[in-house]
Amino acid sequence: MLLYHGSYISVQEPKILEPNRLLDFGPGFYTTTNKKQAENFAAKVAKRQEKTKGVLNIYEFDDTDLGDIKILKFDSPNGDWLDFVSSNRNGDLIKKKYDLIIGPVADDDVYRTFILYSTGVLTREQTIEALKVKELFNQYVFVTEKALDKLTFKSEKKVEVK
Repeated sequence: MLLYHGSYISVQEPKILEPNRLLDFGPGFYTTTNKKQAENFAAKVAKRQEKTKGVLNIYEFDDTDLGDIKILKFDSPNGDWLDFVSSNRNGDLIKKKYDLIIGPVADDDVYRTFILYSTGVLTREQTIEALKVKELFNQYVFVTEKALDKLTFKSEKKVEVK
C-alpha cells in the first residue's frame, strides 16, 4: 500500500522524532493514504518554513506480514478515539505501547471541536456527533523502529506553495 508524508524536505530515511507540539497520536512518523491531504500539509509546512515548494514523500508500506507489531486502530471518530486524541493533545500521553496507530486525523478544523469538548462546552456525545459530519482523513503513525522498518521510500514530488 502507498503512504504519503508531507514535508518541506525530502524524507528518504524516516525517523521518529519528538514533536515540537502535541499531536493526535503522540510522537511518531505520520503518514496517510490520502495523497491530497499530504500535498496540502507539505505546502502548509513549506510556507511556514518560507520555502517555495514542499515535498510529497511517497512510501510503500508492507502490511502483508506485520508479525508481532502491536497495532491500535480506530475505524471511526468514536469515543475511544476521542479520548485517545484528547489525552495526547492535552499532553497526557497514553502509557500503552503500540508500534503503529491508525485512525482519523483531527485536523485544524476538527481541533476547534476538540477545544469545545475539552472546555466542557460540548459533551462527549455531542462532540462525536459533530465529528461524524466532518470528512476525516486517515493517518498511519509509526511509533517504533520495528514498525518503521515496514516502510520503504519510493519517490518524492515537489508541491507548489500557494
